[in-house]
Amino acid sequence: MEQEFKVYIKSYLEQFPDLSSEELTFISSYLIIEKYGKKEFLFKSGEVQKEVGFVCKGLLRRYYVNEKGNKITTGFINENNYATDYPAFIRQKPSKYFIECLEPSVIIKLPYDKIQEGYRKFKTSERYGRLIAEYVLTVQTDRVESLLFETAEERYLNFIDQNPDLVNRISLTHLATYLGIERQSLSRIRSKIAKK
Repeated sequence: MEQEFKVYIKSYLEQFPDLSSEELTFISSYLIIEKYGKKEFLFKSGEVQKEVGFVCKGLLRRYYVNEKGNKITTGFINENNYATDYPAFIRQKPSKYFIECLEPSVIIKLPYDKIQEGYRKFKTSERYGRLIAEYVLTVQTDRVESLLFETAEERYLNFIDQNPDLVNRISLTHLATYLGIERQSLSRIRSKIAKK
């Protein structure tokens, strides 16, 4: 098991080729690696996320519960992506979201206070932090704009196109709430596309 974790940490750190050995040592010493079972939560609504999570293995979904008690999926997080409610994480405020494992997952976590310390100590760490923030902002903006400007069918086709590896790993119910439609509507769209 220890060997498996070392491989994950090495792979994670390879994303940051510009970091000095001093920076790599600093980050490595604070990384936490944890295994989660299916249906376990990285965090729940109302909790403050103390560490940013990076998915080495597995699949998670981010969702909130609406006023009718329905779970509305706002994102799927697979390998090599950050599992976080980034705006709440940066402000260290309670999240409005749940992040739940859809599959058994291995997640590397880096504590908020160590990220901030790294920014103060190292210019390169600060740059990587900015790049991650820009990526998160882009993903969130794309999601909002897809709901505003695309039809349900366009949203579905774009999702399939951008996430071919996820389609068989998520339920139609979760996908329908992510697309902002009823499950029956998604079934109609899928059968219409299959007939083309």
